[in-house]
Amino acid sequence: MKIINTTNAPSAIGPYSQAVQVGDFLFCSGQIALNKNGSLVEGGIAKQTHQVFNNINAILLEANLELENVVKTTVFLSNMNDFSEVNEIYSSYFKEHKPARSCVEVSRLPKDVLIEIEIIAYNNDK
Repeated sequence: MKIINTTNAPSAIGPYSQAVQVGDFLFCSGQIALNKNGSLVEGGIAKQTHQVFNNINAILLEANLELENVVKTTVFLSNMNDFSEVNEIYSSYFKEHKPARSCVEVSRLPKDVLIEIEIIAYNNDK
């Protein structure tokens, strides 16, 4: 087991790691709309979604992986009315490659953000 940590994504805001690599799999903790300095990205669902993907990409890069290695995502929304807009942005990151996905509405997210995404990636280059 290897802990993955990068200064190009926000530090964990609790007792957990940004990501953990176990064998060929990377389990990434849920990423929210904090910049790498830990400041909340102000703005609507579009800005927050792009920031979440910036964080995910930074963590994947630290693990020598990319979005094409992602096999599963879980999207947490504070308002399911944002689903269409998030889906459009999501599809701009996952074009031809379409990992399995779950999407749920939750009553509240850390720091009162609008979105959180966690991922599982697989290193198929070994």
